[in-house]
Amino acid sequence: MLRTPVGRTRLEILEWLKDPAAHFPRGRGRHADPAEDGVTARAVAAKLGVSRRVADNHLRLLAGIGLLRTERIRRRTHYRRDEVRIAEVSRLFEKGW
Repeated sequence: MLRTPVGRTRLEILEWLKDPAAHFPRGRGRHADPAEDGVTARAVAAKLGVSRRVADNHLRLLAGIGLLRTERIRRRTHYRRDEVRIAEVSRLFEKGW
């Protein structure tokens, strides 16, 4: 699933979310810190240069397989990496899954 041509985009998103403050601008308001609160699909879409719907699909897939954690803040879903799960998956690939 992560090896499809679009998988490169998903891997890029995961890489950006390692250090969201370096890759995404701080928004306005109380829940606008990408490092603390996570990143919205709108922010990812802007960085990728795609529609919010396309970014949302990538983020939902990554969240669905457990690589991202989600948190609803007001009306938006914020995404952050799940480092524990990513380490588990990485170990599976290292062992030759």
